[in-house]
Amino acid sequence: MAEKSVMVVGIDDSDHSFYALQWILEHFFIEPSQSPFKLLLVHAKPLPSTAIGLAGPGAIEVFPYIDQDLKKIAARVLEKAKEICSAKSVTDVSLEVVEGDARNVLCEAVEKQHASVLVVGSHGYGAIKRAVLGSVSDYCAHHAHCSVMIVKKPKMKH
Repeated sequence: MAEKSVMVVGIDDSDHSFYALQWILEHFFIEPSQSPFKLLLVHAKPLPSTAIGLAGPGAIEVFPYIDQDLKKIAARVLEKAKEICSAKSVTDVSLEVVEGDARNVLCEAVEKQHASVLVVGSHGYGAIKRAVLGSVSDYCAHHAHCSVMIVKKPKMKH
């Protein structure tokens, strides 16, 4: 049997991210043993310095607390991702937490794993918010050396 291709899925603590994970499980892992992909879930843990930003001279004192919180968030993200995979009977999944900016972390994971697909959720930001905050999905679509699937959560009708 040929070796399976790697599918990297970027996950964070957003509903959009978990929706994307559920979506790919429902579409590509209906029969987990028959899927053409090995699944790698990657969470980019921000550096404490980026979480603090320009907080001033006393900021260095809160670094350990910020880092501890970021580690707790990462653990929760991985736990929830494991639960989602387990609920769909997908047990052959690898999980990684990598420190750094999500854009770079995901593109580097694609390179390192020779992935054939990168999956990211879309937060659905408008043009102004995307310009200010930056878009991980937009960056990855332009810089990842594989196909990039951007999974959008359907908007609720009022």
